Formats: sequence, C-alpha cells, structure tokens
Amino acid sequence: MRQDVRVPLPDGGSLAATVALPQGTAPAAGWPGVVVLHEIYGIEPDMLDVVDLFAEHGYAAVLPDLYSHGTRVGCLARAMHQFVTEKPGQPAADIDATRQWLAGRDDVDGGRLGVIGFCMGGGFALAYAASAPPGVRAASVNYGAVPRDQERLRPVCPVVGSYGGRDQGFGRHGTRLREHMRALGIEHDVEIYPDAGHSFMTDGHHPVAKLALFPLRHGLVRAAADDAWRRTFAFFDRYVAGGE
Repeated sequence: MRQDVRVPLPDGGSLAATVALPQGTAPAAGWPGVVVLHEIYGIEPDMLDVVDLFAEHGYAAVLPDLYSHGTRVGCLARAMHQFVTEKPGQPAADIDATRQWLAGRDDVDGGRLGVIGFCMGGGFALAYAASAPPGVRAASVNYGAVPRDQERLRPVCPVVGSYGGRDQGFGRHGTRLREHMRALGIEHDVEIYPDAGHSFMTDGHHPVAKLALFPLRHGLVRAAADDAWRRTFAFFDRYVAGGE
C-alpha cells in the first residue's frame, strides 16, 4: 500500500516522500527497508512504480522527493552541485534523514536497510552508502556517477550495479565501479548490458530527454531491465533481507 508522508528534517522543515509497505502484518523484527533515490527528473510514475515493486518483494520502501526541501529550482541547484562536485551537500543530509525516518518505524528493521538509486540518484546512493550509514547493508547503483578516487569508496557496503553499454555518458562509470570494487575487495555484482542505454530499467516517458540526451540512448530495454531487477533483488535478499 502506497501513501504520501512527510519526513522531518533537522532544520524544522520536512521532506515530501512516498512510502509503500508489503501486504499483511509486519514480522516481529520488522520488514527490511529500502530508500529509493529518484532520477534527475524527480518524482515520476516510474519511480513510484519502484517503491511498489519493492513492497511486493517484502520491503518497506520510501522514495523522498529531493526537490521538496525549499524551492524546486533551489533544490535542483543543490542536487546538481552535489552531483558535479561529488561532495556531500543538502541532498545527502536529506537522504540520511529519510533513512533515519524509515529505520525508526515500528514495522521496519532498522538494521536491515538498503539504498537504491537511478541516474543522479544512483550516484547519490553510492556516495551515501560510502558514508557507512547505520543499518545500510547494500546499495544498488544504476547508471549513476562513480568517483575516480577509489579510496572514497573503501567504507562502502556490498554493491549491485547496472549500466547500459550504449550509454555514452555513464556506461564507463559501470566499468569504473566494477574495477573499484574488485580493487577494494568489496562484494559486488556489476553488469553492463551492451544493448541498453541510460534509464533502461524503468518505463519512464521522457520524450524531451530522449532527444536532448541522445548520446545516452535513453529508454526502457525490457530484457536488460528484467535481468537487472532479478540481480538486484537476489542481491538485496542476500545482503539486506537475509542480513548477511
């Protein structure tokens, strides 16, 4: 069941978010949880579908609107600054507040959490997981930016990642992520799908983006998406729900 909520913030404000819960009564220990981080387009139907998908798989999922802390223009500017500089900013603080809100629910096991992101959110998910937040056991990074300095990722939890080989903007980041994880000895499953481009895992309808971001080869690729989701849930079931 999906519902809109407000996540309280340290400055006295709040963040708009959407939460979806599995059907039925929560287990005694609580459901495993996941924080979903949206693409640069913000809260779109395909991102809402992601929280529903996690709920169907037995996870309490929350999708914060990172553009709701202040004006949309200001939020977007802060998000892009963090995205470009790779330095923690307001979005990182808002993500952490969302994690704390989710972990504090009576029906969620705050020690079994994951974070997943797409595009801009994929880079945020990786950076946030590298800050070693309490309870976060796995991160899913999908066509997101990866820092060149692998030492920044040394504290990161196990990582599952999916990238498109036709994505001329972020495809190389998938190779970089795989190389960093191997060098650091971190458990990972990173796949680069040769027939896919950017945003291939969700059925987003962004006609302008498909034209403006032509080098990214933007759009759903069903076969690659199905396999990427299979791998993502297998990874989360092992490291998050299973508590390995």
